[in-house]
Amino acid sequence: MKISLSSSIENIEWSRMKDIYHSVGWKNHDEEKIKKVFQSSNVVAIAYDENKIVGFGRALSDGVFNAAIYDVVIDEQYQNKGIGQKIIENLLAPLNDISCVHLVSTAGNEEFYKKAGFRKMKTGMARYLKPALAEEYLE
Repeated sequence: MKISLSSSIENIEWSRMKDIYHSVGWKNHDEEKIKKVFQSSNVVAIAYDENKIVGFGRALSDGVFNAAIYDVVIDEQYQNKGIGQKIIENLLAPLNDISCVHLVSTAGNEEFYKKAGFRKMKTGMARYLKPALAEEYLE
């Protein structure tokens, strides 16, 4: 296994990315939505094993104060091999001058993000406009 990272979304196999989202239970992601969110992101990290996409992540930033990391997803067969940490490092590198990088973790992945230096916020809040999507995330 030889993992490499890329920040380019040119020639991306969107169907492969959809398969990875679906492999971890994120079934609302179709190819068009995936393409749109990655094209709208400021920072992208795509992990490859040879030419096969095995994981990815993305971030949005205002370029000064705040950024947010979204969708760090690793193919089930490639989890627990350090790929997620490499993706986080790759996403954080260009955000070096940002004051705060936020993220929302899916339940059960909090320890992964703690290892990457993230901490729970005292004041984090969210308002979900589609209540069915909020069940996992809101108290």
